[in-house]
Formats: sequence, C-alpha cells, structure tokens
Amino acid sequence: MSMPPLRMQHWLLFVVIAVAFFAWGGWLMYGRSVPESLPGMARWQKEIVSPMAEGTLTLGRLNAVNTGELWLKPRLDGPQLLFRSRLGSMGEQWKLEAVLVLTEQEHTSLMKATGLKPTDPEQPLSSHMLGELSGHGLSALMLRPEQPVAQDQIVATFGPPRLRLQLNSGEGWVYPAQGLTVHVENGALLLLHVVPRSSLKQ
Repeated sequence: MSMPPLRMQHWLLFVVIAVAFFAWGGWLMYGRSVPESLPGMARWQKEIVSPMAEGTLTLGRLNAVNTGELWLKPRLDGPQLLFRSRLGSMGEQWKLEAVLVLTEQEHTSLMKATGLKPTDPEQPLSSHMLGELSGHGLSALMLRPEQPVAQDQIVATFGPPRLRLQLNSGEGWVYPAQGLTVHVENGALLLLHVVPRSSLKQ
C-alpha cells in the first residue's frame, strides 16, 4: 500500500526539527568547550609579565602593583632575597614570588647583617629595605594559583605553547617570546614561571 503524499506543513516540521537538532549538537560541541582566559591576566601581562620578559621589571615597580614583603632565604649555594605578595582578580587569588638580582657582595653583607647560617630557616626583612632595594632587577617571577585553574585557560590566555617538555610530574609548556614556562599536571595549572626572555633559548 502506498504512503499518502507529505503535505507542505510536514516538510516544514521536518526542516524545523533538523535545524534544531544540528543547532543543539553544535552548542554541545562548541558552546561548552570554549575556555575563558585567566581573569586579570591582561592587566598583569602589561604591568608584570611583559616587563619581566623584557628584563625591565624592578622591585619598586612590582611593589607598586601590589605591596608585598621581602624574605631572606638562606641556601648552601648562596642566599636568595625574595619578594612575596598576593594578586587577586574576580575572586581568584594568586601567590606571587620574585627573586631579586644581588651581587656577591650584597649576598655576603645580608648574611652578615642578619647573622643567618646557610641552613637556617628563611625570615622576613624590615619594610624599609623595600625602598632601599627598589631599583634592583628580578631574575625570576612565579605565580601560583590558590584555586583550581584549568590548563585550557592557559591556552586561551597565551595561545598554544611553542614547546612541551615532559617533567617528573606533569608537563612544562614553554613560551620563549614571553619568557614564560607553565607547569601543568592532570589538566590543571600549578605554576607560571617568568624570566627575562634572553635567558630562554629561542
């Protein structure tokens, strides 16, 4: 027995269902998979990350962005002077740590002035030293998120990495032009590490 011919309204119904189906499928595939960039990173790139990559970021300039503290960290291979602070944007918090560039004479005088031994625990320094050392440059800057950050947000912010390195735990993503190395593990960001780009092999 032959089927009755389809009426125009039936064809229109099929078209509407097909369009709705494909639109829904496209939304599932793309609508939910577009990651957001890191909140606040556009401003921090301008004020912190880019100057750090260019080798022009100083302690005073970093402290003006967000006030922090100086810590002396004794080490067997020589003490480190660290600047520590916290950054926040849209409810997300980051721990910031930067390593100051010091001469051997400054290393020696700091250890002598504080009386610390290489095996002693680190300690905070007085706030007036921030002003005294404000013109010092920085050799490295680290940002650690205090909340889960998906690695897809890194790609959305900085683009795909130029190089991926296998680490003992996770991967290291290298962005030489930005002086940036990213440590990711199990799909999450652990650390952003920024140095002057001249210290990274192109």
